Amino acid sequence: MAEALEGWLAALAATDGAALNTLVAYRRDVTGFLGFLALHRGEPPGPATLAGLAATDLRAFVARERGRGLAARSVARALSAVRSFARWQAATGGAEPTAVLAARAPRSPRRLPRPLAPEAARAMLAEVAAGADPPWIAARDLAVVTLLWGLGLRISEALALQGADRPLPAVLRIRGKGGRERLVPVLPAARAAVEDYARRSPHDLAREGALFRGVRGAPLGPRAVARAVEAARQRLGLPASATPHAFRHSFATHLLAAGGDLRAIQELLGHASLATTQTYTAVDAARLMEVYERSHPRA
Repeated sequence: MAEALEGWLAALAATDGAALNTLVAYRRDVTGFLGFLALHRGEPPGPATLAGLAATDLRAFVARERGRGLAARSVARALSAVRSFARWQAATGGAEPTAVLAARAPRSPRRLPRPLAPEAARAMLAEVAAGADPPWIAARDLAVVTLLWGLGLRISEALALQGADRPLPAVLRIRGKGGRERLVPVLPAARAAVEDYARRSPHDLAREGALFRGVRGAPLGPRAVARAVEAARQRLGLPASATPHAFRHSFATHLLAAGGDLRAIQELLGHASLATTQTYTAVDAARLMEVYERSHPRA
């Protein structure tokens, strides 16, 4: 089974272009499931084990994981990895793992994104710009956060930019989750913020190195950005949901509120499924109902 697991992961990397973080998570999830089977059935799982599983075995796995305190979303991800592994095993000559493929994940409550209001986002940017010393660090933090809100980037995507990416072009090519590439228009304000940081930075921003650097010149990590955003939102009295990722949510929600096309927003965000982007329509509808209930004379 260890050999089969390695073969599956290699296939995901070669044919699907799976990212390293995805492969690490899949390895952990499938290894955990195989370890459970060894204890549950009293013997190490072999090549035919998955095909011989019953629905009760899968329910026992889900119960064990929930009993360990895992959230429904985490259990669903693990089952998805196991199903993918089982499907690959069947395609490469194994028997059909019917129970595994039919396994249902526990339902998780639907969590809506929690974006910032436009005025709160602007206040956060101003606070981040004024919140660090020396000034080049404040300029760096402002540039990163501007990319999150102005371009809808994930923090990992912003921090993956290289010195060769500046000055930012009119359209930036971003490689996101699952190796998917997308083209994102660059706002003049974002380009200006990056150039201001680059002028102030004491480090040599070589073309082949990271664009955003830490105090000692190493590539900037996400925790430093999270600390800057956390300090800014505390000074402004904003809720704990005002995180770096909230700026990406805000990008999508503000575009949608301004009449943006859902398909276009999907492309800008790099979502593989339109269903993921449609979550933002629920946010917009929820906000509309709040305004209605607060403002209508019969409310």
